[in-house]
Amino acid sequence: MTIDTVSVNRSHGGTQHVVTHRSDATGTEMTFSIFVPPQADDGTKLPVVWYLSGLTCTHANVTDKGEYRRACAELGLIFVAPDTSPRGDGVPDDPAGAYDFGLGAGFYVDATRAPFDRHYRMSSYVTGELPALVADIFPVDMGRQAITGHSMGGHGALTLALRNPGRYRSISAFAPIVAPSQVPWGEKALGGYLGAGRADWRAHDAVALIEDGARVPELLVDQGEADQFLAEQLRPELLEAACADAGIALTLRRQPGYDHSYYFISTFMEDHLRWHAARLG
Repeated sequence: MTIDTVSVNRSHGGTQHVVTHRSDATGTEMTFSIFVPPQADDGTKLPVVWYLSGLTCTHANVTDKGEYRRACAELGLIFVAPDTSPRGDGVPDDPAGAYDFGLGAGFYVDATRAPFDRHYRMSSYVTGELPALVADIFPVDMGRQAITGHSMGGHGALTLALRNPGRYRSISAFAPIVAPSQVPWGEKALGGYLGAGRADWRAHDAVALIEDGARVPELLVDQGEADQFLAEQLRPELLEAACADAGIALTLRRQPGYDHSYYFISTFMEDHLRWHAARLG
């Protein structure tokens, strides 16, 4: 497995990398960023936090604005942020050019509906190809993985963890889309990638997965109360009810005055990283 280095920068004693590689899963070039803290300088393998970004984002949003490096350097955490969709010539986009489907909006599913099924295989990429590549090149302890994400990426973190029990020692999310089958963003994306059969959507919907028996030990979710998407698209109360019925320990923190932006995410990023570190060992 090979990568091409776009940039390497020293930060908080560690190194921030941005790299590209050819993906078999998506059939395209993919970009991701990875921060390696100073504890890895002697070859020590370290726990990893996977961060999944939201609609319209690339790896760059959290890399530039997430304010995670100081905490990761202190805690000895590797932090990996992939792109949100395949990109490049021949990759289909939303026919109307909308922001909530197609490029930048892969929803972390493997599409089954043409023409998206050829390239939009973000579930396989995030849970299969990318971890194998990272473990082959960087000093990652794959027995200690955590996952988090924002909005669409929070949906991805929740659903991928529920679909892969035992893989992630800890799971958190910032303002996640918890029930895509029940909100406009998700209905459009799941219908477009998977087709009209709503029964197939349930495997990519955190609330539905929990209702159908999927379990994780605990979850941490932060949600801004001034989030412009809260009532229509995010609906954390549905996750709260599903976890209560299933006996999943959910810490849902409603944060007064915070919106959907990286001002919100960066404020609570260190809290999440410390919470993950305590569970990663």
